[in-house]
Amino acid sequence: MKNAEVARRRDEAVSRGVGVQTQIYVDRALNSEVWDIEGNRYIDFAAGIAVVNTGHCHPKVMEAVSSQLSKFTHTCHQVLPYENYVRLAERLNASVPGDWPKKTVFVTTGAEAVENAIKVARIATGRPAIIAFGGAFHGRTFLGMSLTGKVDPYKKGFGAMMPDVYHVPFPQEVHGITTDEAMAGLTKLFKADLDPTRVAAIIFEPVQGEGGFYPAPKELVRAIRKLCDEHGIVMIADEVQTGFARTGTLFAMEAHGVAADLTTMAKGLAGGLPLAAVTGKASLMDAAHPGGLGGTYGGNPLGIAAANAVLDVIEEEDLCARANELGGRLKQRLEAIRSVTPEICDIRGPGFMVAVEFADPKDHAPDAGFTNRVKNEAQKRGLILLTCGVYGNVVRFLAPITIPDAHFAEAMDILEASIAAARTA
Repeated sequence: MKNAEVARRRDEAVSRGVGVQTQIYVDRALNSEVWDIEGNRYIDFAAGIAVVNTGHCHPKVMEAVSSQLSKFTHTCHQVLPYENYVRLAERLNASVPGDWPKKTVFVTTGAEAVENAIKVARIATGRPAIIAFGGAFHGRTFLGMSLTGKVDPYKKGFGAMMPDVYHVPFPQEVHGITTDEAMAGLTKLFKADLDPTRVAAIIFEPVQGEGGFYPAPKELVRAIRKLCDEHGIVMIADEVQTGFARTGTLFAMEAHGVAADLTTMAKGLAGGLPLAAVTGKASLMDAAHPGGLGGTYGGNPLGIAAANAVLDVIEEEDLCARANELGGRLKQRLEAIRSVTPEICDIRGPGFMVAVEFADPKDHAPDAGFTNRVKNEAQKRGLILLTCGVYGNVVRFLAPITIPDAHFAEAMDILEASIAAARTA
């Protein structure tokens, strides 16, 4: 079987709306390595978009799923509940930032977690309006893409977005957008278009994911917290991509000294199985009536078992410290490459949630073409990279935090060679 043949079949069978970044059809994977159906081996610096933070097929996660698989795969928690669902909720309630009683609900996807957080905020406050940020990504459902601050490809052609959703600028130092300008956007919004007493929630990513891996400055996060407290607005931290050791702490908000009222999570939670959650103030989470939250597959037993194992692995292998170590080494290598690569205009990101941004050295315009050449050159050499950003000019690095040192060093050599090749292409 060949990749090209399966790609042809895919074109005939799968909606073109489901885009793919490679034509590599995976046969098996282990930790930071994947092998395709032709036997080619790659180092995975995508991790399913920050999903397998604990690596592909981590033995402890696989064992937990296998054990649960032999017992039962589904009952629907709302019909026949199970203890490990409760145990995982207890662990998240204790781990999510915030010095107050918390409760949790489990759903299936990150977009669903975001939708449920908005539902909670609206029913708890009795208000309709939501504020999000430019460049944000919150999902592909109608509410999710309404919150998302990027038109192409997420909103383009899909008609009217959900009402009562407003956007303000997000700080991007490399593009000249400051925290003061972002907060001025909120002030202007409240003066010109939106009574703050109508706002249910402000939602933001502590580090923007699809938008370009721009970290939220501490002063912005603290200013949002202050604004929410002044006006009775719910503060929602979307930690779908930042969660579970990726940024060097279990949750990225730990670095900001303030806590969100509600936290959404998914991706890295269950080591590759579909599971998402909302954790937040018990007083808010209990505002919904019984039956108002949940879903048939929400908190599937296999995903719950995997998530409990993921939390064990993060603690036992000290993956938060490992993320900081790997991120530091990656940034150091990128800085060395930057000394001979004027196309690199920025290197950023906490922990092992690192990105490099490319721009034309002549006019400093975002250079998506160069970025794609780097990604394609790396793939030819056996390294899987992902791009992101509103301008498509950012490479984000999301290798499993469990990557062995030898594979990390190999990937760094491939990355350096790929950037050099992109300059001469």
